[in-house]
Amino acid sequence: MPEISLACWDYDRALPVLDGRLAVDGFDIRAETEPPGTLFPLAVGDAPYDVTEFSFASYVIQTARGACKYIGIPVYLSRAFRHGAIYVRADSGIETAKDLEGRVVGVPEYAMTLAVWVRGILAEDFGVDVAKLRYRTGGLNEPGRVERLKLDLPPEIDLQPLGPETSLNAAMLAGDLEAIIAPAPPRAFADGNPAVRRLIDPAGPAERDYFKRTGIFPIMHILAVRKDVAATNPNLPKALFDAFEAGRRQAMARVKAVAEGSANRDMSPWYAEAYEQAVAAMGPDFWTYGVQGNEAALDAFCRYIHAQHLADRQLTIEELFHANTL
Repeated sequence: MPEISLACWDYDRALPVLDGRLAVDGFDIRAETEPPGTLFPLAVGDAPYDVTEFSFASYVIQTARGACKYIGIPVYLSRAFRHGAIYVRADSGIETAKDLEGRVVGVPEYAMTLAVWVRGILAEDFGVDVAKLRYRTGGLNEPGRVERLKLDLPPEIDLQPLGPETSLNAAMLAGDLEAIIAPAPPRAFADGNPAVRRLIDPAGPAERDYFKRTGIFPIMHILAVRKDVAATNPNLPKALFDAFEAGRRQAMARVKAVAEGSANRDMSPWYAEAYEQAVAAMGPDFWTYGVQGNEAALDAFCRYIHAQHLADRQLTIEELFHANTL
């Protein structure tokens, strides 16, 4: 059987494929477990893996440019609601989303998936002119992060790097940033520093209302196959989809079993409550793969990428994924 290299993080829905419990029909998988921060720069650069986890934003941007070495599979390894991803200085006077206009806002990368989703939601749901935010980029808690892709933004977008010596967290505490948009909490917030708070807090009710109105569960990371590998092995994309879909079903079944068990096998005290809230808001199969049922999220993200000047046209859903997986 052809040997295929595959790399992604150790998500519960991916582990059955990574550890070999689930086979990819017709292929010998050589799996590696690596975090997104390691994989994403490789995916947009040298593309060393046959199959990789891929930042959805980087993938859409490169695909729109005709520069992507990979073709997507509608396996959504990471999904997350992002209303709770906006942090503000407590003394900034930012009380509503609209107050972000004109403010200096930190973000690890302007073109990261998290930032695209948050700007899209701010614009469409809160009426924020996101072009009026003054963006500063850098590592969240450690300095040195830079944009993975070269951007060509219009001059009205105020985007500047903080520099290699300063993190977003440090800049926030120093008063150089009034807000941060990030996929993880700034260290000051995580440590309970009262100088930093969430803008939308609690975020859960807003996120459940958002899903009820839009049907969108934001897609963060996808699985992708290198185009030359897919051309040589045309059965691979569908075989990968089938294996990861089976892994997703196993993970969903385990989440349900843990939540409904007589003893708590997870160290989260409110695991069962979180599961019950998710089911009540989104239905029992709330984390799905494939195109069907995910059209709203896919279309919105492609629209946001175009509206935010990260692509010169809006991709169609059909352009996102290998034809055998549509």
